[in-house]
Amino acid sequence: MSDLKNIEIEVGAPTSSDGTSVSGVSSNGVTTKTNLMGLDREAMEAYFASIGEKSFRASQVMKWIHQLGVSDFTQMTNLSKTLRANLTEDAHISVPEIISDNLSEDGTRKWLLQVPGKSAIEMVFIPEESRGTLCVSSQVGCTLNCSFCATGKQGYNRDLTTAEIIGQVWIAKHLLAEQYQTDKRIVSNVVMMGMGEPLMNFNHVVSAMRIMQDDFCFGLSKRRITLSTAGVVPKIDELKQACPVSLAVSLHAPNDDLRNVLVPLNRKYNIQMLLDACNRYVADSQRARITFEYVMLEGVNDELEHAHQLAALMKTVPGKVNLIPFNPFDGIEYKRSSNSRINRFRDILHHKGVIVTVRKTRGDDIDAACGQLAGDVMDKTRRAEKFRQSLVEKIQ
Repeated sequence: MSDLKNIEIEVGAPTSSDGTSVSGVSSNGVTTKTNLMGLDREAMEAYFASIGEKSFRASQVMKWIHQLGVSDFTQMTNLSKTLRANLTEDAHISVPEIISDNLSEDGTRKWLLQVPGKSAIEMVFIPEESRGTLCVSSQVGCTLNCSFCATGKQGYNRDLTTAEIIGQVWIAKHLLAEQYQTDKRIVSNVVMMGMGEPLMNFNHVVSAMRIMQDDFCFGLSKRRITLSTAGVVPKIDELKQACPVSLAVSLHAPNDDLRNVLVPLNRKYNIQMLLDACNRYVADSQRARITFEYVMLEGVNDELEHAHQLAALMKTVPGKVNLIPFNPFDGIEYKRSSNSRINRFRDILHHKGVIVTVRKTRGDDIDAACGQLAGDVMDKTRRAEKFRQSLVEKIQ
């Protein structure tokens, strides 16, 4: 049985450069133990080697944590009593604290999770007939400032640690098992599409995705994990070498002038640089395709010329297009394209031979739809403050 209700995160505990707690006691008396939740196989084996244990202990403990949901070392019965006592003294297993848990009319479920630093993140589970998709956050806020995204307007506080990223999957797995009253896998797919730009938190995200794939943890295939990026080109190349998973690109515009406005990162890595990186990413696979996400904004990027421009781009890269109806939030001036304009755009792409789908909006009654995740960010960039001030000035 899961120990979910008994788990508490150590708020404010000092962490090492890899995001795990450092063993010992800090000068202010706070206990700082190693959080085993955030260790992938390589790191877990290194940890056990450091305390004089064999590497196979890593598999045992990872199975207890991630598959069985056990956070109390005394319950890990295939470990010796001495080892259990040593782990209790030296380590802990912690995940973010649940602040709120909301269920949409369509079955979508959204959690608000507290993390150290007085900020909160959001994650979303989307149930479908053939799969269950968990949308996971990678940062507290976002370093980028895409003009149509609620997270971007919240500003940025910090990167999430590996434990905070994989902890979201851990929480969802065990709560959904209780909700659906089954031992069968509920979370069949994980998408790194929540708050933040995953490739700007590269090391922690890669470590978390390795835990997702580990057979002693969640056992997800690389095709069932999707990382969405706004186009951090150098990191796309690194991802291919470090942990190749399904790749989605937040494109949203078919030309550089428009994308510079919607996705400011484009000023550094333009569309051609991005498409070249995508081609390199799938170069060794005949079946792999990049998913290009395209939010539909009325009168902004949904004109006939935009559809033809996008179709031309798609001829240069193995990919498919996912059209996303815009989900409004307070203070934003963009509007959702009408269904007729979305369908017209889709039909043009289809006629040009582009594989295209229209994403069904889910969870918008609990602000869980794409682009609406905002959490509660203690903004270091002051971006949220500036955004609110601009709204006040417009009203006045």
